[in-house]
Amino acid sequence: MSLLSSVFEWCKAHEEIFGWLIAASILMLVISVVAVGWVIIRVPADYFARGDPNEGQWAHRHPLVRMALVVGKNLLGLLLVAAGLLMLVLPGQGILTIVAGLLLLDIPGRHKAVTWLVRRPAVLNSLNWMREKAGREPFSVAPTGSQFQSS
Repeated sequence: MSLLSSVFEWCKAHEEIFGWLIAASILMLVISVVAVGWVIIRVPADYFARGDPNEGQWAHRHPLVRMALVVGKNLLGLLLVAAGLLMLVLPGQGILTIVAGLLLLDIPGRHKAVTWLVRRPAVLNSLNWMREKAGREPFSVAPTGSQFQSS
């Protein structure tokens, strides 16, 4: 019982920290709902049914513009993954935020890992529910064990 009382005493002594944590948690919830929704509805419906969909992306752009876009996209992806990890214990859409962040990252094996996660029925149903609300067609995913079709 003394441990519990010392925790309560510490909490009372640091009320301001808890206020900031609650405010940050609410802010992350709002930002994640907007960011995740924006990313999910912008992804093409066949994104998970094909090979690496980012191959040759922005190839027609000037090299400096292309580099800035890639860096910006990866920074946003890292931010979303970090926020998603925090939202696993704080209020928010943790798994969906992590998926959205991984979609933006340029790391080896990313597409295979995200496709594996999206194949989970609960995740796919949640993503497709969001797309339906935005008037977009549902995601199609390659069957388990099939080879990706190159486009």
